[in-house]
Amino acid sequence: MEIFDGFSIKEVVTSFMVLFAVIDIIGSVPIIVSLQQKFGQIEAGKAAITAGVIMIVFLFVGNKILKLIGVDVNSFAIAGAFVIFVIALEMILGIEINKTTEAKAASIVPIAFPLVAGAGTLTTALSLRAEFHDINIILGIVLNTIFVYLVLKSAKWLERKIGDATLMILQKVFGIILLAISIKLFTANFAQLVLNYVNF
Repeated sequence: MEIFDGFSIKEVVTSFMVLFAVIDIIGSVPIIVSLQQKFGQIEAGKAAITAGVIMIVFLFVGNKILKLIGVDVNSFAIAGAFVIFVIALEMILGIEINKTTEAKAASIVPIAFPLVAGAGTLTTALSLRAEFHDINIILGIVLNTIFVYLVLKSAKWLERKIGDATLMILQKVFGIILLAISIKLFTANFAQLVLNYVNF
């Protein structure tokens, strides 16, 4: 089949590792446990599959969708940076900025999007297309989706193993990391946005 013509284990592994680092599902464990305590349930399969589908769909139609609505990738990434910034502030300061009193579960929002398939992940998937074959990126996404599912499925076990004090410390630490990521995502894409307008 033509779709498998460009298959490369090296590209699959590289795609998986790059996306794994950006998704950072291990680093998001404190957020997941916190959301489970808040909502009481997380549908691991639903969240993982939704995130995987979003990543694969955006891989092929991302630029077209953004151009259709008049938004460039850099602006999209900056918007994602603000979302991550808000999540980070909530974790660090222990406050609730995003009111979710009417929500019944956290499977789709914010876990599938934007925690897993966020602006950083989606823009990374798009950038990988410039270097790797589509089939290898898709396999990298599938492997990450499986890993995300396993972590989400273990949420209850993680909740029992992680004490309140440890959870609080981890939330602060990962909150600071998320804050740094959001600032990096914002500055890099804002600089590119400025350059695009200057060169326009």
